[in-house]
Order: sequence, then structure tokens, then C-alpha cells
Amino acid sequence: VQLQASGGGLVQAGESLRLSCTASNIFSIYSMGWYRQAPGKRRELVASISSGGTTTYADSVKGRFAISRNNTKNTVYLQMNSLKPEDTAVYYCNVRGLRVGEYVVVPYWGQGTQVTVSS
Repeated sequence: VQLQASGGGLVQAGESLRLSCTASNIFSIYSMGWYRQAPGKRRELVASISSGGTTTYADSVKGRFAISRNNTKNTVYLQMNSLKPEDTAVYYCNVRGLRVGEYVVVPYWGQGTQVTVSS
């Protein structure tokens, strides 16, 4: 399974970014999500979306970020608006799914994309 993430970059506070992550060589996808890790901090959940479209957000991003998915493209998006300096982190795509011939749902991780928000 490969996860290809894109969309990170350097922006000023108040601006927006859109992250995307596409999974390949996977048979069935359950949940998809984004985590982030800032220097010296633990990796934390930012947002997730189930196969049925149920979403979950960290309190710190509610009302500013929106997660969505395109099941036909095996792609998950994270629209980030009103970005703040404290959103600066490496953002990791996470997909839980099955490969062909397997029966245990496994989490897969993307390579991470840097988001830097300047004040």
C-alpha cells in the first residue's frame, strides 16, 4: 500500500491550504484521516472520516478544518482555513484498510507533508 500526500507549504496566519492523500494498491478502505506532529510533541489526530462519511475533529481545529474523501479515487482531503502558527507541523495521512487476500484491517501511513504557518 502506498500513500501519496501533497499540498503542504508555507503560508501566513489566516490563509488556507488543502492537503490531499491518495492510496494505491489497497483493496478496501475503512477510515481515512490526518494526524500531525509538531517538534517536541506527540503525534495527534487532526481529523478522520469513516467509510460512511462520519467525521471527527480535534477541538483545536473544529470550525476551521474540513475533511472529505472521494471513494472512487481512494483520496482524502483536508481543507485548512484560518490557519494559525500553532497549526505548524508535519501532517501525516492515515488510512485503515485491507489488501487483497487479507482479513485484518491495518493502518497505513503516508510520508508526511510540512505545513508552516508564519505569524
